[in-house]
Amino acid sequence: MKLHELHDNEGATKAKKRRGRGPGSGLGKMGGRGIKGQKSRSGVAIGGYEGGQMPLYMRLPKRGFNKPNRKKFAVVNLGLIEKFVAEGKIDATAAITEDTLVASGLIRRKLDGIRVLAKGEATSKLNLTVTGASKAAVEAVAKAGGTLTVTAQAAE
Repeated sequence: MKLHELHDNEGATKAKKRRGRGPGSGLGKMGGRGIKGQKSRSGVAIGGYEGGQMPLYMRLPKRGFNKPNRKKFAVVNLGLIEKFVAEGKIDATAAITEDTLVASGLIRRKLDGIRVLAKGEATSKLNLTVTGASKAAVEAVAKAGGTLTVTAQAAE
């Protein structure tokens, strides 16, 4: 192979639109900008500008608050855990930790911890240890004869 034989794979590169290059190009004359008006000119930045009038997004009241250091939990349902146990991806006899859930492929990453919710049935006797869980999930696991332990980190 020589340098002049190198080329990109088929479809890897796409030619950019060459505007204003005659009527045969399909983008000649006005170059897809239409006729007259501010948007047809160059150097236009409209997004939210109302000609000096106070923009709508600034006139409307603001409500709420987004906590900058809030915790983000990876959420998993009991039904999914049961499904993975049934498929043999998780061993129900051993203690199931957050690392076990990640290793099995049920959850991609732990984030600030894993929270278990009660959607689905808990049939096998599970021994779970996670960062957070809903009351219904704790009750469902207990009803099936297992234990669901919530670590202290969730209380922060």
